[in-house]
Amino acid sequence: MTEASDLYFVHISIHGLIRGKNLELGRDADTGGQCKYVVELVEALSKMPQVGQVDLLTRRIIDPKVSADYGEPVEQLSKNAHIRRIEAGPRRYIRKEALWRYLDVFVDQALALFRQNRRLPDIIHAHYADAGYVGSRLASLLGCPFIFTGHSLGRTKREQLLAQRSDPALIERRYNLNARIEAEELSLDTAALVCTSSQQEVEQQYSLYERYAPARLRVIPPGVDVSRFSPPIPGSIPDDFCQALESRLRYPERPPLLAIARADEKKNLATLVRAFGQHPNLRHRANLILIAGNRDRIADLDPGARRVWTELLQLIDDYELHSCVAAPKRHSSDEIPLYYRYAASRKGLFVNPALTEPFGLTLIEAAASGLPVVATHDGGPRDIIGNCDNGLLIDPLNADAMGEALFDALSDPTRWEKWSANGLAGVDRHYTWKGHVLRYLEESAELLSEITQPHLITEKIRSSLPLKDRMLFTGLDDKIHSGDPAAIERLADMFGTHAPTYGFGIASGRSLSAARELVGELRLPDPDVYITQLGAEIHYGKRLVKDLAWETHLAHNWNPNEIRQTLEEIPGLTLQEEPDHQHRFKISYHLDSKVAPRRREIQRLLRKRDLPAKVILSQSRWLDLIPVRSGKGHAIRYLAMRWGLPADRILYYARRGSDYEALSGQFLAVIGSDHSIELTPSTNLPRVYLAKKPSFSGLLEGIDAYHFDDVIQVPPSARGVTPESSDVGEAVLAPDLSAHPSHGE
Repeated sequence: MTEASDLYFVHISIHGLIRGKNLELGRDADTGGQCKYVVELVEALSKMPQVGQVDLLTRRIIDPKVSADYGEPVEQLSKNAHIRRIEAGPRRYIRKEALWRYLDVFVDQALALFRQNRRLPDIIHAHYADAGYVGSRLASLLGCPFIFTGHSLGRTKREQLLAQRSDPALIERRYNLNARIEAEELSLDTAALVCTSSQQEVEQQYSLYERYAPARLRVIPPGVDVSRFSPPIPGSIPDDFCQALESRLRYPERPPLLAIARADEKKNLATLVRAFGQHPNLRHRANLILIAGNRDRIADLDPGARRVWTELLQLIDDYELHSCVAAPKRHSSDEIPLYYRYAASRKGLFVNPALTEPFGLTLIEAAASGLPVVATHDGGPRDIIGNCDNGLLIDPLNADAMGEALFDALSDPTRWEKWSANGLAGVDRHYTWKGHVLRYLEESAELLSEITQPHLITEKIRSSLPLKDRMLFTGLDDKIHSGDPAAIERLADMFGTHAPTYGFGIASGRSLSAARELVGELRLPDPDVYITQLGAEIHYGKRLVKDLAWETHLAHNWNPNEIRQTLEEIPGLTLQEEPDHQHRFKISYHLDSKVAPRRREIQRLLRKRDLPAKVILSQSRWLDLIPVRSGKGHAIRYLAMRWGLPADRILYYARRGSDYEALSGQFLAVIGSDHSIELTPSTNLPRVYLAKKPSFSGLLEGIDAYHFDDVIQVPPSARGVTPESSDVGEAVLAPDLSAHPSHGE
């Protein structure tokens, strides 16, 4: 185990614009409080004596529309903390809903980074669903504990959108919620610890998930760097700032209602404007200040922000609020403390009307400025106002009640002073970074005993794999028993000519003996490695040396007896009797599709019983269950990591659904023309070449297309369909596949 004085934490936050200074909060829907929280957590964590290194992994962005800072591969935050930017997908900046198809590339690039740095993380902590998917896969491959923070959750978002009578099909096209929710379920399947910011988040949001396990959830109030935020004192607010703001208002002496949020529909700013405009007296008692990101031309904003600002300006016009609403077009991050201070100096209020608010970071900033708050009764605000007693909670969907609450909150000067003082004391008591990281490290310390692969990058098995320049993997299928002699002969010649730098591997659902028998019948090249039983075993070379470390790795959280007992309750399932079809790390059933429930229902049942497993359906006839850490794609990534094989020099020939995990990411993939229907959705993934020929002739066609036996290059036809100009991302996640074949592979 790593010494307590040299812990290595890896945090992952993929979407948005992340840098160490001058965060562009509110620039768009993806660059908000989460970005700020993660950067500050990493910096605070790195200052603790028991922490040796902290890395924050995010996506590298090279785009003339954004700062060059986001293209820097490494940014130092402190002596032992860095932002490390990983190339995944297009270089340009894209919204989070379009990132799903590139997340496995992020996984492969992160593995390469760990290998290059010769150090594996002690703990991986992922933030939000996209990073949760990446972090869960990395932790499963590396055998290290995994912490997940959802920040906001897909099931909650979908409930709220449906409550507004939004069209379900439109919701899915815009937000890819099915993919997001499945990523969250996978993250909860894998996580040893789930960090939340409020008890309401635990009880009302995470409880909606199949893998809800309260024992693994911890409420750790978010830390905040409040050094920039303080109550107003004479001279603390520049005159030119006041003049610029007050020039927009007819009666600037009135107390302001201040809202600071992204121009995002879930921030619910339109309801705040309605509450302000509809109340008979509020506009005569107060002003409204809206800080919702920067805008030059509304037409140039991303679609979500464009919709929000169009509605806000329309409402201001409809209610004739021009003289009592200030909505500056631009602001800098340095001005945010001034807005809080300004509102406090005029006895105003901070208002957060969001539909859902997991953290409530702005509430803590307001409280540290001596500014009372009126906030949504959802999520973090309930705990913050409960701890600080510095304001009111409101129903974000009731504009009339919101307006009345705001009017009432401004009507009692004595109560305002009490709220202001309580907020200052409460932040100091509950929400400092020092207190946050001390609690965080206390919880993390209990996880370090779960590390099962501390020597992954220390080779102890004699193998020729480190000598390989590139490797080819293929499955084995009953339909190719007749062989493809000419194609196989060419394969044998290629690997004979380029030995020992070219590697050949088998990745099969068969047992080792059955796979070896078929390799001999077909006269395929001698494999350098066998991956068998859908990833349950790895054997090297002619001596078939078994990778025992991989077996130890797979055993983590795998409970085959409990799984069998649970599935005894399921009609239409019969355990396969053939000995070769059962394994310590694979449970195989015959499935009667007329009686048995859908694969998804079986997966849901296992999650609710706290039994992590991958559920693989083949041709609606066979059902296999394997450990979450197993699978062909996982096994190949493990080999690449252990032996230093570059992922972009591994070619995989796929024909069945169980091959799916090996088709995503940096691998070069070929799908034969006789592939099963389960692989159809993956034919538009990046780096997937769809061959016109079947069997091994299709493999050779792919080898030629990639120039695999020369200078490797990705042909245009294997670059996927990129949603470059679309608002709709592609929701492609391996865990959500409805069918994977296992037999004959």
